[in-house]
Amino acid sequence: MNKLFYPIAAILILAASAFTFLSAPGWQIADGYSISFTNDEASGIFKDFKGTVLFDEQNPGAGKFDVVIDVTSINTGNGLQNKHAKSDEWFDAAKYPQIHFVSRSIARAGNGYQVTGDLEMHGVKKPTTIPFTFKRTAQGGAFTGSFTVNRSDFGIGKPGGEVPEPVKLDISVPVTKL
Repeated sequence: MNKLFYPIAAILILAASAFTFLSAPGWQIADGYSISFTNDEASGIFKDFKGTVLFDEQNPGAGKFDVVIDVTSINTGNGLQNKHAKSDEWFDAAKYPQIHFVSRSIARAGNGYQVTGDLEMHGVKKPTTIPFTFKRTAQGGAFTGSFTVNRSDFGIGKPGGEVPEPVKLDISVPVTKL
């Protein structure tokens, strides 16, 4: 029995270490990030953003994003409008306190990358692809990207009406290496 134990243990250790080298490096979200939204009638930012970011420019497929925005951190620059956005007529922050994105794949795309995953807002989960760039900095790096979602696809607000359906999201996230 001992003759089998050591070779099997060695194979398991070797296999486990091989998977360690396949994962992408971790990044910590730094202060100074910006998650903003705009359309013809409303604009603002979300002030609370956190999550796990694993990314390697040379091997983007090994990466993983799992990020969360606190809906109650919405800031439109108008206190009454903030209260309205958090109400059950729009985001319903009491019932759906987070916007959550989990990647399924990351790949090179043109001069940048694209991440495809599941975006969940207002209790609705939709596949979403976000184009982005990554630039190294002296302190770490920065992710930037822009994409558009249709708010009524997620049941946010009333369809039609005064507020346009498409909402543009602009993301700028500085990171430092873990």
